[in-house]
Amino acid sequence: MEQSQPAVRGQGLLEWYEALISAALVLVLVFSFFFRIIQVDGESMVPTLENGDKLVVWGAGYEPQRGDVVIVDSYTSYGRPLVKRVIAKGGDTISIDYATGTVEVNGKVLEEDYIAEPTYLGYDVEFPYTVPEGTVFVMGDNRNASMDSRSSYVGCIDEQDILGKVLLCFLPFSDFGVVK
Repeated sequence: MEQSQPAVRGQGLLEWYEALISAALVLVLVFSFFFRIIQVDGESMVPTLENGDKLVVWGAGYEPQRGDVVIVDSYTSYGRPLVKRVIAKGGDTISIDYATGTVEVNGKVLEEDYIAEPTYLGYDVEFPYTVPEGTVFVMGDNRNASMDSRSSYVGCIDEQDILGKVLLCFLPFSDFGVVK
């Protein structure tokens, strides 16, 4: 008759610690390479996003597309990541008519139901403007309170400096939802 091995004290607890450490490591890797958590700083994306909103950002293999809300790396003089909307990509020609508040990309007026008000504020970039290859032209949804690619201070953003696309606003709960 075989005798069973006596249980080693603490073996079950050790297995739990190993499982927790493994799960934490997987979460760190997922959030390092695939997702990021970013906080909105400022009012430039109102009404789409509010100051202080917490966002989930997808970065792995992301290529910017017109209309996407993206996070720009903190290389800017602001020292924090910028949250902006991609308006045009490399090779596109953009025109802004500040009298009517309309934005055109490649001769087509954008339908922008996401903006706070028409685009009346301009900076020092002259239009029409052709976006250099490998860059994107970004603007905030609160056009008249946004420092963006209309200013040479920000300018066009190199695609490599885009951390990813904003997928979801998760805090505060009152703003919870997919970002479009």
